[in-house]
Amino acid sequence: MSRSAVNSDTTRRRLLLGAAGALGAGVTGALGLPGSASAAGSAAAATGTVYIASDSTAQTYSSGYHPQAGWGQKLSSYFTSRITVANRAIGGRSSRSFIEQGRLAAIQAVIRPGDYLFVQFGHNDATVGNAERYTPPADYKEYLRNDYIRATRALGATPVVVTPVSRRSYNASTGKFNVSFPAYVDAAKAVAREENAALVDLSAASRSYLDGIGVEASKGVFLWLDAGQYPNFPDGVQDNTHFQERGAVEMARLVSRAVAGLGLPLSGEVVPTAAR
Repeated sequence: MSRSAVNSDTTRRRLLLGAAGALGAGVTGALGLPGSASAAGSAAAATGTVYIASDSTAQTYSSGYHPQAGWGQKLSSYFTSRITVANRAIGGRSSRSFIEQGRLAAIQAVIRPGDYLFVQFGHNDATVGNAERYTPPADYKEYLRNDYIRATRALGATPVVVTPVSRRSYNASTGKFNVSFPAYVDAAKAVAREENAALVDLSAASRSYLDGIGVEASKGVFLWLDAGQYPNFPDGVQDNTHFQERGAVEMARLVSRAVAGLGLPLSGEVVPTAAR
């Protein structure tokens, strides 16, 4: 990258964070900022793009990985044709590394007023043994606040915080699925509350869904495949984090169903099949 490009990007980031910092958590509702309670429900219909900043649980996979899929890959099926979904999720990224690698800046370069940024991290933030990915919960919270929520609002777009989707972590003693990454779930909910930002509690919604179908049926949601079942996984796989097609579809449905209840202009663009 040229020196002028670096300077331009640095200046743009300072402007974004300066504008975002001036907003502050305490005045969000009063100003009717994008994604705030006072801005919600102000329009009957929306057009625009939903950008997704996330990890491998949401990313779009090529046919060479079939049947593996991410919920972001399936999300467009639950919105009307007026909404475009731009899935920028990519595996192995945390809230911090997504920023450091310039991936958030790439979204910020094209996002426009009226667009949305769905943010779901936590899986890789929690990998203590990986210095490139690990982000302590307190830092994760501030990245969400400053880089994802406030900076998105400074561009006139609406941030939507999504708590990390559940893993297939079953507690035989309780007969329920465990909360995955609880410190990150709590941090995401707290910053959304403090910033008056829209929240999709996918952690709770996915666990409720998994509790409903049970531990054995959940294998058909996650990437549990028998040897020889799919050419792309000839030896089979038992993956308790990632989804196969059915799971990605169900998680996308849970996300869109939650969006339908947020009272945002985007809420009116969720199709009826999301409600089932």
